[in-house]
Amino acid sequence: MPKKRSGGGLSPTQQAAKFLGVSVLAGALMAGIALPAVGALGLAAKGSVESFDELPANMKTPPLSQRTTILDANGGQIATVYSRDRTVVDLKDISPYMQKAIVAIEDSRFYEHGAIDLKGVLRALNKNAQSGGVAEGASTLTQQYVKNVFVEEAGDDPTKVAQATQQTVGRKIVELKYAIQVEEELGKKKILENYLNITFFGQQAYGVEAASRRYFSKSAKDLNVQEAALLAGIVQSPSRYDPVNDEAEATKRRNVVLERMAQVGDISRAEADKAKKAPLGLKVSQPKNGCITAVKGAGFFCDYVREVFLNDPVFGKTREDRAKIWNQGGLTIRTTLDPQSQQAVQDSLSDHVKKNDSVAAAATLVEPGTGKILGMGQSKPYGYGKNETEINYSVDHGMGGSNFGFPTGSTFKPFVAAAALEQGKPPTQQYSSPYEMPYPDPVQTCDGKPWINQNGESVPNEDESEVGPYPLKEAMALSVNTYFVQMVADIGLCPVMNMLDGLHVVQGNGDKLPEVPAISLGSKGISPLTMATAYAAFASRGMYCTPVAIESITQKLGDKQKSLAVPKSTCSRAMSEKTADTINTLLRGVVDSGTGQEAGLTDRDSAGKTGTTDERRNAWFVGYTPNLSGAVWVGSATQEVKMVNITIGGVWHEKVYGGRVPGPIWRDAMAGALTGKDAGSFNLVDIPDPEKKEKDRDDDGDEDNDNGNGDENGNGNAVQGLIGGLTDGGTDTGGTVSPDPSFSIPEGWIEGADGGGNNGNGNGGNWP
Repeated sequence: MPKKRSGGGLSPTQQAAKFLGVSVLAGALMAGIALPAVGALGLAAKGSVESFDELPANMKTPPLSQRTTILDANGGQIATVYSRDRTVVDLKDISPYMQKAIVAIEDSRFYEHGAIDLKGVLRALNKNAQSGGVAEGASTLTQQYVKNVFVEEAGDDPTKVAQATQQTVGRKIVELKYAIQVEEELGKKKILENYLNITFFGQQAYGVEAASRRYFSKSAKDLNVQEAALLAGIVQSPSRYDPVNDEAEATKRRNVVLERMAQVGDISRAEADKAKKAPLGLKVSQPKNGCITAVKGAGFFCDYVREVFLNDPVFGKTREDRAKIWNQGGLTIRTTLDPQSQQAVQDSLSDHVKKNDSVAAAATLVEPGTGKILGMGQSKPYGYGKNETEINYSVDHGMGGSNFGFPTGSTFKPFVAAAALEQGKPPTQQYSSPYEMPYPDPVQTCDGKPWINQNGESVPNEDESEVGPYPLKEAMALSVNTYFVQMVADIGLCPVMNMLDGLHVVQGNGDKLPEVPAISLGSKGISPLTMATAYAAFASRGMYCTPVAIESITQKLGDKQKSLAVPKSTCSRAMSEKTADTINTLLRGVVDSGTGQEAGLTDRDSAGKTGTTDERRNAWFVGYTPNLSGAVWVGSATQEVKMVNITIGGVWHEKVYGGRVPGPIWRDAMAGALTGKDAGSFNLVDIPDPEKKEKDRDDDGDEDNDNGNGDENGNGNAVQGLIGGLTDGGTDTGGTVSPDPSFSIPEGWIEGADGGGNNGNGNGGNWP
């Protein structure tokens, strides 16, 4: 007897023979249904057999792309991202009504035939011949499933999608052979399950589970008869029968499905009539795809996680390999984001800076000793509309950030101090620190070729009353420019560069910082994440840990799940414990009595440094406690706004500096993040206080000036600022009194086009 299959129909060999032996239909019956104008079906029997036999024996079935879920450290959902919104479910988790409805309308003889329904083919051919067009198709549910597999494999490549759906004889033959294979290997129930999980239901929903949740906000297992009929009807033409945009057309199609279900005996006539009268009952859930949907302002962190995945070789050898896995989806990514810290960051930012302000603010929190990113946010929301941005101001350009980061001003000075301490300089080290001085030379560099002050560049302090000698403790608290320039000249540039290497401090574009004395004044662009991570090394007593955002990833492949390797933080010693403890003692003084008093925390040890740059275009506060480090930047991403006589967050400021706007943002974010957590304490060292000296201060309490470029708020007179601009694209030596010089500058004299001038001392144009 002929071998019968468990699912009904003939064996694969018999099906193929029968298909290939039906007269002129030899190799192109199926193609003829879709292409009635192909002459005598356009393919000879011999050619059909050869093409059929030459096909590979097995169809490659790619895993179905699914949504990826990004979670915070506590398991709460941050966002879902997907190339195709799909949740794969078992057949038992799909309503019986749905199973019956799709079979009734798409292939009512599904359980009676094999891969090809010859009776249906002949019926369709006859009807199409009579109509002179394509009045009826005859692809079985199995063939439709195979076609969907081809489409899935094509992904988002339009060329491959077109090839997978082209109406040609060759494709139909391929489709048929694989349909025969699928019928043999899977059986009817598994084919139905796969079909319901792969097919497109419109409104970005792939698979019946996603469709059920999109249109009815319920699981596919809970669909009633009229809901199931509506979804089954959509499959033929998701755009035409879209119930959201054309309720009348969708209702007609639903009722056609209900009628067909009654005709084949799946439901009674009474049930069909009752269901036809029911409203569509839509309860539409809007698609929630991408980082734009992230909770608690975590869109930028979500985007950073994506960039980590696409850039880290641990997820694949090439970016293309990594992108394929990301687009495949089905990932559950648990991140390091602490919901309490993230909420505190976002609350503080929104309290102090409004999204429609002329400047923006960004803040990042990192855990010392682990490198875990606990919070990341900014004042302008993640998005593409007015007062929104998709640029992450907290990270480097290669990870979705601005082109160069932002000049850091005096927040850079602790790196110089750490380098000097590592070279054996005592914490009581004094330098003459005059009000103004030329950059001293020669200064030793790493390659042995000393830096020479060829252009006679000079650097001033905040005002004429600020004259040394100063010890390190007071120089750090007051952010004395000439002190740190002398310190660099004393120890050489190479120890500073080595310290930067150990702390992984680079420019926002990934380049190393230039080896020039002006580096001590923070003239180059660096990202907040880089600064927060570097300062975290002070908190962890000299151990630097690379930043990490991902704790674990599991990937769902079919019915199985597997864990993926994730990047781990690498910790290394950047400085001795003694050096770190000394820096902690110095910077603790800054928030206690120096420029960062408005940022200090009252219930725990804290330390930090303020920074303000060229014409008050950037203001910073970077600080830490023993168990949390944070960096806050305020400014214009285009570097075009001078923060004088400006309203930020509804508060008017005559002058913005590091302790006044970024400082309070840091204070509130840190306080909220640390509520209920152990305080910890620094290991402080004894640094003898210098003799008290009365010094005139700015009426705003800022130790660094309102002067052009430079340390906190830029120091120097207008002529020196001009010289600096001409010689190095704008060193940290700007003009006094007013950000606008009182004399005219010939057009084209100052370019700064490469972001650093001819000696790399300053910041030029090309801002993001």
